[in-house]
Amino acid sequence: MLYAQNVPERALQIYAKDYPHGHSEPPHQHACAQLIQAVQGAIRVSTPQGLWVIPPGRGVWVPAYTQHSLKMHGLVKLRTLFVDPLARADLADDCRVISISPLLRELILSGLQVAADYPSGGREERLMELILDELRGLPVVPLHLPMPKSECLLTVCDEVHRSLAAAWDLASAASLAGVSTRTLSRQFQRETGLSFIEWLRRKRLLESLEALAMGHNVVDVALAVGYDSPSAYSSMFRRCLGVSPSEYLGL
Repeated sequence: MLYAQNVPERALQIYAKDYPHGHSEPPHQHACAQLIQAVQGAIRVSTPQGLWVIPPGRGVWVPAYTQHSLKMHGLVKLRTLFVDPLARADLADDCRVISISPLLRELILSGLQVAADYPSGGREERLMELILDELRGLPVVPLHLPMPKSECLLTVCDEVHRSLAAAWDLASAASLAGVSTRTLSRQFQRETGLSFIEWLRRKRLLESLEALAMGHNVVDVALAVGYDSPSAYSSMFRRCLGVSPSEYLGL
């Protein structure tokens, strides 16, 4: 489905909306680029290329005409920026999760008060132009889970999803797929750009972010996604994102 009405009248329009836990939006696309920002809760964005998870303080950039669906985890407060894809020549042309800087966060808050048909040449246009400038070059965070294409590897991924707390390693995944560890490793790298262990770590991280957004405590989340202890989980979290789980969700 194409939501053509979401082509902004000007270069940029900003909307805010709240969603209950579990709400989903079916696959659709827009005739404009989009930044989906999570203020509260976590949002899973799925595309044919993989999935992205947006925790509080982050956003996912979705280029124009990219099919995507949404799933809300926890009580979600969402802000969406609809951007004319020609507004800046160097806007990203791929999906990515980005950190929302304090300046951009405050600019978006102010932009929510601007009417869709804001006049040219005034303060409103200057504010929106500054937001467009800030969208360029924001740091990308590793919250993307690429999915393989082959049926063999998809079977492994599906089983990992069903039993994420199991003691997965390369050998157990290869046994499930009926191939050697070398073959599985080579195929995983070729189809996802990640090794199986890197993919597994990313999968556990993203699932844990969704669980934390739903209010589960760190101990339960760590065990549910396959870590032997909260300290092991926190160490992984800090290596991947630079802060502890509690610090990350409080940013």
